[in-house]
Amino acid sequence: MCDKQEASWWVYILLCEDGSFYTGIARNVAKRFAAHQKGRGARYTRAHRPVKVWCQFGPYSHTLALQEERRLKKLSHHAKEALQAIG
Repeated sequence: MCDKQEASWWVYILLCEDGSFYTGIARNVAKRFAAHQKGRGARYTRAHRPVKVWCQFGPYSHTLALQEERRLKKLSHHAKEALQAIG
């Protein structure tokens, strides 16, 4: 079992202006989302401006968050759309 500090990572999916999704991890999703919107996030979100946090999952340890991020990135666009109901 992880201690509280270690289990403070969240996996999030952002909906972008063009309808695409961006998946990432962060300790503070709201702060990370703001950084993406200001152009200080990932390279992808500089070209595909994020509109909202589509869904988020957690908390996880850092290792588990990375594993979950990888799993979610492999999902189809349609499968990611369905995640909002459970996220």
